[in-house]
Amino acid sequence: MAFKDLFRKKTVQDILKQVEKNELEGHESLGKHLTTRDLTAFGIAAIVGAGIFSTIGKASFDGGPAVIFLFLFTAIACSFAAFAYAEFASMVPVSGSAYTYSYVAFGELIAWIIGWALIMEYSVGNITVAISWSDYFTGLLSSGGIHLPQWVQMDYLTASNGFRDATALMEGGKSFENLSAGLQDAYTAWTTSPVIGSFHVVADLPALLIIVFITALIYRGMKESRNASNLMVVVKLCIVLLVIAVGIFYVDTDNWSPFAPNGVSGVLKGVSAVFFAYIGFDAISTTAEECKNPQRDLPRGMMWAIIICTLLYIAITLVLTGMVSYKSLDVGDPLAFVFDELHLKWMSGIVAVSAVVAMASVLLVFQLGQPRIWMSMSRDGLLPKKFSNVHPKFKTPSFATVVVGFVVAIPALFMNLTMVTDLCSIGTLFAFVLVCAGVLALQNRTDIPRGKFKTPYINSKYIFPLLIVIALVVSFKYNEKATMGFITNETKINDSEAIITSLNKEETQKVYDYLLSIEGKISVSEKLDAEDLLSKYQEDETKYASVVAGLPISDTVKYESGFDLFKHKIPMWIFLFVVVGLAFWAYKENLSLIPLLGLVCCLYMMAELSVWNWIYFTIWLLIGLIIYFTYSRKNSKLNLERE
Repeated sequence: MAFKDLFRKKTVQDILKQVEKNELEGHESLGKHLTTRDLTAFGIAAIVGAGIFSTIGKASFDGGPAVIFLFLFTAIACSFAAFAYAEFASMVPVSGSAYTYSYVAFGELIAWIIGWALIMEYSVGNITVAISWSDYFTGLLSSGGIHLPQWVQMDYLTASNGFRDATALMEGGKSFENLSAGLQDAYTAWTTSPVIGSFHVVADLPALLIIVFITALIYRGMKESRNASNLMVVVKLCIVLLVIAVGIFYVDTDNWSPFAPNGVSGVLKGVSAVFFAYIGFDAISTTAEECKNPQRDLPRGMMWAIIICTLLYIAITLVLTGMVSYKSLDVGDPLAFVFDELHLKWMSGIVAVSAVVAMASVLLVFQLGQPRIWMSMSRDGLLPKKFSNVHPKFKTPSFATVVVGFVVAIPALFMNLTMVTDLCSIGTLFAFVLVCAGVLALQNRTDIPRGKFKTPYINSKYIFPLLIVIALVVSFKYNEKATMGFITNETKINDSEAIITSLNKEETQKVYDYLLSIEGKISVSEKLDAEDLLSKYQEDETKYASVVAGLPISDTVKYESGFDLFKHKIPMWIFLFVVVGLAFWAYKENLSLIPLLGLVCCLYMMAELSVWNWIYFTIWLLIGLIIYFTYSRKNSKLNLERE
């Protein structure tokens, strides 16, 4: 097989002819039910979920009221990507999202890679949302007096890791009562779970049940899914507006001062969490084939969803940080928490119920998108033909929908929420990057039929290099210490919890004795443990560095340096080199500014994720390449047509 055949492309004309043929024959065609209003509702259903009901609390804690600027930045970045999605959706109005667009722009191998990445994005995203839904649902049951055993409402990895960390902290002198609620729950789940041999039976059963229910609904039909989604969107929008309307009367503007207590670094600390609050609008593009007028409705639906959700996020953030101090918002259920603090129990209960509805609607949209990706890949011969089967009555990709249910349900029983959140983010951002790059690659081609929507053209030839210069000046002038630390790979001091949980019992005792010796007077009633004693110094950076330097333990535990530190910076170095390359490309080809900024913003957010996520993502892609070269390459319809 010639190397060039790996990049054989589908033409827009052939794709549209095949769709028209399918519709005329009634073969493998999907029902057309969706309008702009439905698409906007799907977008809101996907976006308004974890962002408002969970991650907004941690982001506000890190950045203070100024976190509204992070929501604004993320919305702008997503809008840049949405322009690119909308242009492709208008040009190629079929199911498949970024996968189909890449097949046209880059060729088969890149299309396979992005399709494989999308499989991970939607699968892992669904797992994430199912776990979050389970947390809210079990919390709601607990508030109603129904307490499930911890080992049936927590995943295996969280319980295992939590048990290990809790044990290490208790060996350092911390009592069980002084552990965080999360560690207490994990320790309880692990120690009370049934044991088969040496295996602890810990599994998140509510997550399994909601996936089964949503999968059955999606299998039943698009019209039913649309109606359920629209109903859930109405419910949660009413709740969000009620929270704003009630909360605004309890806002104390003194809580908005300082507006940015931790500076720019505090605001940017929540990039990954806030971005996760926006992903989902791209799932709209997977329904292109089921739209009544995709070339008009898809762009409108995406843009309206992002605009509405951004306004809601900003309003909610200002209300929350005005009702209570940002310092108290580091909780998993910030909306319910603030009303509890103000003794408005009835509002707290309403918020808890709406959170369960919100999470279910997010899961519905994510679960809706993935089978349509698989169906598109199957139609092209890259996956077995069975995945493109359309139910004769329900007009849904039936087999793919059932398989997706299993693919999501089984890992949701055992996987850790933090791990799957970051994996979902990196898969989504990778898709955004390729879609933006696809628009740039096609912008000067005259053989591509254009749809009704086209991204406004602004020449980036001089603007983009100028933006890079401005970014460098700002970095060195206003954030010189962090910038130079990044370049020189300056040794980093680990935080107190990371140090203490890395020690064995004997080392922990040595650290505790040392801290007592320098502390001087300690009240017996305080009952401080090693982690408490060490964390007291973290507010003063200089003092903390001095105390850590004197700890009687190995420097490898106290500090991160050399390659161990540099490896975490590899994603950012990749980003910087790519940006330089893009500057040359922009100057040479007069690239369009909006998709270029979308590419750069999304790549930057990828660089903010840990190197381990890049490694896991690379392993996933390598598995995909093995499948492509052993099955998909030979069975591709483009390959069979040329034989």
